[in-house]
Amino acid sequence: MSELSIVTTQNVSISFKTATIGERIVAEILDTLVKIAYFIVVIYVLFYLFDLNKYFNGADQWTISAILMLLALPVMLYSLLQESLLEGQTIGKKVMKIKVIKIDGYQAGFGDYLIRWLFRIVEISIGSGVIGLISILVSKKSQRLGDMAAGTAVISLKQNININHTILQEIDAGYVPIYDLVIKLSDNDVRIVKETFESALAAEDFTIIYKLREKIEAVTGIKSQSGNDSDFIRTILKDYNYYTRNM
Repeated sequence: MSELSIVTTQNVSISFKTATIGERIVAEILDTLVKIAYFIVVIYVLFYLFDLNKYFNGADQWTISAILMLLALPVMLYSLLQESLLEGQTIGKKVMKIKVIKIDGYQAGFGDYLIRWLFRIVEISIGSGVIGLISILVSKKSQRLGDMAAGTAVISLKQNININHTILQEIDAGYVPIYDLVIKLSDNDVRIVKETFESALAAEDFTIIYKLREKIEAVTGIKSQSGNDSDFIRTILKDYNYYTRNM
């Protein structure tokens, strides 16, 4: 397991542990089992319960091929759909607590998952995954070719962290939030805000804090009602924690 160091656009350094080859292989095995289970269910339901065979009698080869292709489509698009819907995870990755992220620290998007999926055709289908395995071994960031092309990496979420390394903020039981539009931010956005804010406070760089306040207002549409920029950002962090804990 190597360490992936990311410098965000706010010049904040964040370190992640990349997923091990073992974790990625086990996740792939689990995903394969899910695919097998899908085929078993489909075959049982369609061919035994609904007797789809009778519709195949007399059908031309193109029709049969089209039906079979349609049934296989969820398996063919499995990783693309799963990673898009589960924000960088498949069922196997979720069980193994690993995730796909952009190497700039932001959440990967559909285009990134699509690139990774397209490269699977070469890496996984040809050579039974040997190409992908070699790529992970020689890459400094444990990336397969699809990761390199998409600018992504697979990280482990099994990390020992404390509240100072997370987006969590201590809030009182009777806390009353001010900015409801804060939910437009993602967990990753808030983590970057917190780390940037704390770094700027330590360096007494109030210009950065001012720019951070402007950026938050531009992204969320919030207008500061707090005494100063620092108070505003502290309130944003608390409000985000309040709303996300009670959603």
